[in-house]
Amino acid sequence: MRRLEGKYALVTGGSTGIGRAIAIRFAEEGANVAINYHSSREEAEITEDEVNKACRVIREHGCREMVVKANVADETAVARIFGEVIDAWGRLDILVNNAGIQKTSPTEEVTAADYDKVLGVNLRGAFLCAREAIRHFLSRDGGGIIINNSSVHQIIPKPGYTPYAVSKAGVGNLTRTLALEYAARGIRVNAVGPGAIETPINRAWLDDPEKKALVKSHIPIGRAGTPEEIAAVFAFLASDDSAYITGQTIYACGGLTLYPDFRTAWSSQG
Repeated sequence: MRRLEGKYALVTGGSTGIGRAIAIRFAEEGANVAINYHSSREEAEITEDEVNKACRVIREHGCREMVVKANVADETAVARIFGEVIDAWGRLDILVNNAGIQKTSPTEEVTAADYDKVLGVNLRGAFLCAREAIRHFLSRDGGGIIINNSSVHQIIPKPGYTPYAVSKAGVGNLTRTLALEYAARGIRVNAVGPGAIETPINRAWLDDPEKKALVKSHIPIGRAGTPEEIAAVFAFLASDDSAYITGQTIYACGGLTLYPDFRTAWSSQG
């Protein structure tokens, strides 16, 4: 049985990595999927090719697809995204706030513009999309589901990535606040906190054997995760199998949130 049969979902940042895997997994589960993405001019051709491939897979599963290109940090663009999706389909059941970026820099060198850009996509974008989704959910019967893509860095500090860590901490409390505010009105809001995942955003260490080995050494399970493993968690949270779960962040991280440096007792031995 396909758990999302006949549902309508919007996945932001759905062209590559975890977002693309979520879009495909949702189609496998029977959902019709709208993919949102926003790419630079330099990345446009590659990104569009990936989106087209994902759309073909969605159709192969007998589901409807559409593509809405827009920057989720732009309030006007977000209104357009939801207008186009709802005009085309008549309804939306599931929002996945997946769009995200990061920039590395010592904090003393972070510019206000870079800080604003990261929080604009990761946190402002999640808020704007959630607000539009909630307005739609409240306009009709049946409630709805919002799932935010957060990070282990929602709770684990990440030196050199201050804007990113701040944005993900904000996503965590955005998730909890919206869940509490709308629980009685049929709207569930949860988050997934991935750890080290094999996606293009992590190319810097994926393509460097020495760096990759260092990353793996910190993961109790001993390996990085795959986008498909993360997409499976999103599918669970989007389905009725999680009907009694709201306001939670599920950390799919191979144990990174378990304080792996304490695998051996060193702090309290006599």
